[in-house]
Amino acid sequence: MIEQKDLGFEQAVLIGIINKNQTADRLDEYLNELAFLTYTAGGSVSKRFTQRMETPHPKTFIGSGKMEEVKAYVKTHDIGTVVFDDELTPAQQANIEQLLKCKIVDRTGLILDIFAQRAKTSYARTQVELAQYQYLLPRLKGLWTHLERQRGGIGMRGPGETEIETDRRIVRDKISLLKKKLVTIDRQMATQRGNRGALVRVALVGYTNVGKSTLMNVLSKSDVFAENKLFATLDTTVRKVVVRNLPFLLSDTVGFIRKLPTQLVESFKSTLDEVHEADMLLHVVDIAHPNFEEHIESVNQLLSDIGAIDKPTLMIFNKIDAYQPEPLDDDDLTTPRTTKHYSLEEWQQSWMANTHGDAIFISAQQKIHIDKLRELLYQKVREIHITRFPYNHFLYPES
Repeated sequence: MIEQKDLGFEQAVLIGIINKNQTADRLDEYLNELAFLTYTAGGSVSKRFTQRMETPHPKTFIGSGKMEEVKAYVKTHDIGTVVFDDELTPAQQANIEQLLKCKIVDRTGLILDIFAQRAKTSYARTQVELAQYQYLLPRLKGLWTHLERQRGGIGMRGPGETEIETDRRIVRDKISLLKKKLVTIDRQMATQRGNRGALVRVALVGYTNVGKSTLMNVLSKSDVFAENKLFATLDTTVRKVVVRNLPFLLSDTVGFIRKLPTQLVESFKSTLDEVHEADMLLHVVDIAHPNFEEHIESVNQLLSDIGAIDKPTLMIFNKIDAYQPEPLDDDDLTTPRTTKHYSLEEWQQSWMANTHGDAIFISAQQKIHIDKLRELLYQKVREIHITRFPYNHFLYPES
């Protein structure tokens, strides 16, 4: 299984490219997210390198001149890790390692590393391990040669396989073993979900680090682990919540992120099944984040991929206590007024109109508007409960 290692902060540099799909502003935002990922994984970012390119260099991802600049910085400042914002091919990773003589990590590898740190249950560990092996398989390279029989010469004739082939066989066997294990666990999880009786299922979904676990703790009065880091939650937590006379189940799920590795979406299928089988979704959004609208798009895209986009959804805009619009002077006639200058009241009006009232603005940590949320949740869940379980009575009759 995955070993949990406690390491000190490593010095790291970030590298990203600007092209027609990724403007300088967007890359800056992606690199901010990558810096937060690096911090979550136990690294400290000392510098960022960007380059304007139409397509990444097939051998080294960035151009040779920029690579020399990075090499000089890495050598001078004794940098241990170089993190790339996109997924590198195995060949690119090997070439860059040879040039820079340090650890090369891409966005996928970094997310997998965080997941390995965060996985607590046997189930989450199995999922992460499978994703790691699938990522590792095309990246294996020869480190030892005692099994090699393909160099020729005396004593080297006859059957045998190269060590790289042995490694690949071991990894493939491990992948098939983990897949079988996950099938068994999936069956157990499906049985668990089926045994939950006549209760409406509500799932918390949203981008990573928007406050889903904090909201879960407030609503269910439980003690789910919550921290201001990315991917604090990997294991789905289900709690029974009672609002007035109505009990229902609330699930806290793994957060989504842009450029989520495909191996992880596949590995975390059962976690996403919790979302797929829910009767209603609570889409939590961090309104204090400058690019929260892009986060909403990313989450909706993933919900669409798993076939859960049409479920009844309540938009919950969290962290209103931390929201600060960009200041704009009344006499400033040159700067155009954009959504960045919107006040909370303006956001409320626009989203209430867009969602026909299925939106609420709260602060889970400061418990602002939590009673309003409970009331709204009660009305929504009650509608579903009466429709789905018409003969199932409430805990007590309404007065």
